[in-house]
Amino acid sequence: MREAVKKLGGDPTNVGPVCPTDLIVDHSLQIDYSKSAIPNAPNPGGGDGSGSAAKTYNAKLQSKTSPCRSFRGCFSSCHREAGSMSLGSRGAEIESTPLLCPFHLQPVAEPEALLKGQEMEFNRNKERLQFLKWASQVFPNVTVVPPGSGIVHQVNLEYLSRMVFDLGGVCYPDSVVGTDSHTTMVNGLGILGWGVGGIESEAVMLGQPVTLTLPEVVGCKLVGTTNSLATSIDVVLSITKQLRQVGVSGKFVEFFGPGVSQLSVADRTTIANMSPEYGATVSFFPVDDVTLRHLKQTGYAEKKLKSVETYLKAVKLFRDYQNPSEDPEYSQVIELNLSTIAPYVSGPKRPQDRVVVTNMKKDFQNSLSEKVGFKGFQVLPEKQKEVVAIEFEGKDYNLAHGSVVIAAVISCTNNCNPSVMLAAGLLAKKAIEAGLSVKPYIKTSLSPGSGLVTYYMNASGVLPYLHCLGFEVIGYGCATCVGNTAPLPESVITGIKTGDLVACGILSGNKNFEGRLCDCVRANYLASPPLVVAYAIAGTVNIDFETEPLGVNSDGKEIYLQDIWPSREEIQKVEEQHVIPSMFRELREKIEKGNNRWNALEAPESLLYPWDSRSTYIRCPSFFDKLTKEPSCLQSIEDAHVLLYLGDSVTTDHISPAGSIARNSAAARYLTSRGLTPREFNSYGARRGNDAVMTRGTFANIKLLNKFIGKAAPKTLHIPSGQTLDVFDAAERYQREGFPLIILAGKKYGLGSSRDWAAKGPYLLGVKAILAESYEKMHKNHLIGMGVIPLQFLPGETVDKLELTGKERYTIIIPKELSPGVTVDITTNTGKAFKAAAKFDNQMEVTFYRQGGILNYVARKML
Repeated sequence: MREAVKKLGGDPTNVGPVCPTDLIVDHSLQIDYSKSAIPNAPNPGGGDGSGSAAKTYNAKLQSKTSPCRSFRGCFSSCHREAGSMSLGSRGAEIESTPLLCPFHLQPVAEPEALLKGQEMEFNRNKERLQFLKWASQVFPNVTVVPPGSGIVHQVNLEYLSRMVFDLGGVCYPDSVVGTDSHTTMVNGLGILGWGVGGIESEAVMLGQPVTLTLPEVVGCKLVGTTNSLATSIDVVLSITKQLRQVGVSGKFVEFFGPGVSQLSVADRTTIANMSPEYGATVSFFPVDDVTLRHLKQTGYAEKKLKSVETYLKAVKLFRDYQNPSEDPEYSQVIELNLSTIAPYVSGPKRPQDRVVVTNMKKDFQNSLSEKVGFKGFQVLPEKQKEVVAIEFEGKDYNLAHGSVVIAAVISCTNNCNPSVMLAAGLLAKKAIEAGLSVKPYIKTSLSPGSGLVTYYMNASGVLPYLHCLGFEVIGYGCATCVGNTAPLPESVITGIKTGDLVACGILSGNKNFEGRLCDCVRANYLASPPLVVAYAIAGTVNIDFETEPLGVNSDGKEIYLQDIWPSREEIQKVEEQHVIPSMFRELREKIEKGNNRWNALEAPESLLYPWDSRSTYIRCPSFFDKLTKEPSCLQSIEDAHVLLYLGDSVTTDHISPAGSIARNSAAARYLTSRGLTPREFNSYGARRGNDAVMTRGTFANIKLLNKFIGKAAPKTLHIPSGQTLDVFDAAERYQREGFPLIILAGKKYGLGSSRDWAAKGPYLLGVKAILAESYEKMHKNHLIGMGVIPLQFLPGETVDKLELTGKERYTIIIPKELSPGVTVDITTNTGKAFKAAAKFDNQMEVTFYRQGGILNYVARKML
């Protein structure tokens, strides 16, 4: 934008954030190392790896420090004798780390996988990181939190949140918009915020307000007491399903009622995080005494805390959930009894498809038989008992339908909650002591949301047990959730393909769309961290935990889940002891100081970025190539071809480039032409600074079901020639031939996370309009923000009812006097004529469309 403004005669220094802008680097991590030996690893909160080393694996516990007797409640690891911690029958084998004294914050060891992962992350993404460091030096109001610090949502909660701003004695409540739909997590802390994607957030940075139609506010009343076996994830999945059924798309949800008081802030942020999954803009928990206690626990200064409390009470933003007289009026009220909630998982293809754990075996077997769809895989009855023998590391194993091949414990969004992470650790401890293990071919990983998780997992003594089961800390960042897991073992892939098996991934994340984790893993389930560990030990989801054992130990004893499941009292005791203010303060210092790799990174300091034409990571994007000082008059879309003919529930995962770059893709061919080998391709997330890669990755999802093709594939039909091509290649040919493009779709187009490239990509492919039956609101806004008009079939009309084939050429008449609620006339070269609604909610959206998108609008204001 600075370059575009300068080219048009403006002052490039006018382009810069006008409000505090925090950028957290958290999507560049890939799982390159796991199940590694751990020789030594200092610096527990993530970072550079400098400092004293600590002996770790294949050794008994050692007391590295002098006894710590001057503080009441100090964790006993500081004065235990070496090797005094009992690890059960496998104690001699466990690879353990020195435990942390939370009061003295003495160093704890990190796995080698973490340190190697961070080193690879920096080396692989050096060009991107140089660009980001340049931005932090050149633009005012920009803070960059470097890699290795944590996931954006977690860092936001632990470090960035202000609660109340106080500028010169003028106070106002904190609020935030973020470039990820799960920004909503912060609503659990009583801070209003939601994800708007990169397009709108860039405009906000540059001083533009967030515009929205005044939403309905749905009150969700919580009553009753949570079941002792149900985790916060079970509460989340129950609320997700109920709110999906009620229909809260585009609405605000606020929680109230006596049940809210029983939920910790961690529970509340877990629930608030899932807003995008049930379609709400936000899920808000007003501040109460529980919130204030949390702030005190996490290191808020007493004076600041008192100021926050006084202000919030004065402006009536403070709530007593036990006092019904303080309950506001809502547009609609729904009630949920917490005592009815049982343990659940969610899957196998969508986060809203909830399955009671006790019904998991039956549900999975039903999904094998059901026809291909949101739940089914349509496996022939005679093939459902298929077993494939594989060899891994010299030993024989069997794979079958339901075999777990990926198990990831992630604590970024759903599972930032210490209670569920500690539950996973305590379950691992009991499993090891009972003599259980995880099959070595299962790709296991532990990706904490921030260094804080490593701290309290170390302090509580459970991390070595997770390591022993293969759940090693691989780094701080989005990995498995966004498809950045390392390839499965070749023998496992071959076995899956040989038997055409429905292999499974189990993760404690928030997304499980088919093919997201790995293209050969068709069934993916979301679960709480302890259930992820349990299913990994079982090695299959085709199990009834009530009647079947997790495994058999060396003594031949069958071990059931109820034998090793930690009680709520156990978890709470450990949580209260180890999640303490000093840990939060230490992490804040680490973030502020950065790390040696980041601090030593050299970056240019010029006003405009010096683009390197040889770079395949960073490229000056083409968004402003046709920018003029004044917007051109609105033009109708004439003789447009249909690029894609899609069905219902096309997600932003189907549209936006994400995960690894397939070797046979258009993006791979581009990178190969630039001299790169497949090992150097990296991921789409890492190359989002190169629009040439990202455009080629748009609609490159292997699960994209295009009706022109009739099967799942990232392909489409080039209608004039009749050839089947990659989507990018077809779009490029259409552009050379001078044809504009449109997309036909069904209901809920753009479902899922707020991915800005789900709008930027189609725009760069030459798409001028989307014609769908309905939209996910956030994605619809992004299309307008890129100058792509979202059109909706009128009630009762669809592609089928209008007898369209998608092979026609379409002319869409855009009226000169465009306004919210207007309908447009559409004709085809085959003689069809119908109308569609232009989905503009307000005049500001019309203005953005007239300007060719929100970025053009903001750039022109800078001239």
